[in-house]
Amino acid sequence: MARVRFLTFNIAHGRGTMPLHQSLRSTAKIRANLLKIAALIKRLGADLVAVQEVDENSRWNGSFNHLTFLSEHCGLPFTALGLTNERGGRFPLNYGNGVLSRWPIMHAESATFGQSRLGNKGFLFVETEPVRGRRLPLINLHLHHTSRKQRLLQAEVLMKFMTERGSQRRAHWVTPPILCGDFNTPAHRPDATAMLLGHCEETNNYVLLPKKGRTFPAALPARLLDYVLLPEECRLVHSEVVRCYLSDHRPVLVDFELEYGVEV
Repeated sequence: MARVRFLTFNIAHGRGTMPLHQSLRSTAKIRANLLKIAALIKRLGADLVAVQEVDENSRWNGSFNHLTFLSEHCGLPFTALGLTNERGGRFPLNYGNGVLSRWPIMHAESATFGQSRLGNKGFLFVETEPVRGRRLPLINLHLHHTSRKQRLLQAEVLMKFMTERGSQRRAHWVTPPILCGDFNTPAHRPDATAMLLGHCEETNNYVLLPKKGRTFPAALPARLLDYVLLPEECRLVHSEVVRCYLSDHRPVLVDFELEYGVEV
């Protein structure tokens, strides 16, 4: 077995906890907050990080690639970015979900829920390679924040994707996919989180993490909206909601051990 430290974090476009839109924050303050996020990732010793609401090139907060910036300052050299919103021109607006990894990312693909190019949510699927020939699959998702109907439809899209990719690619995997991200609904409600957990449990003994704590809003957390769904091949060691004030969400940290004699 080998230990893996994993973090999922909705970084809210780098704006911090202030109740101000990122367009009202200076580029200097955005960069300063992203440096603090990078320092947090480095301090926690994360091997693999999933982020939501990360910008590739957006006029509203500095017009620079936030994922590349984080990578340069947190020590995780491999990245993948899946855009769910794309707009060019004089006022570009391009953002979505991203992954930072200690290990090479051998495969990545992104999907957007819906047909419009703005305001969409979606997910990013990646396969990292901790050791040659053994891939660790991960799905980083962000679901609709207000509509239960939309979240359930989005969950259906994701479940279909998981079934298709499982039949096509599982021979390369050391474990079924880890699911993580901003689910935007508590697990105890008849909503997308429970729906996705039920789907995962049909084929594997997944565990929903964290078991306790709240992630939103970060200043005075009232709800648990951010999760990691961990398959049984990833043997849980520890999970927690990390107390910090760098976004309107708090991150979730999970330590697990990989079975099958995988060495990382």
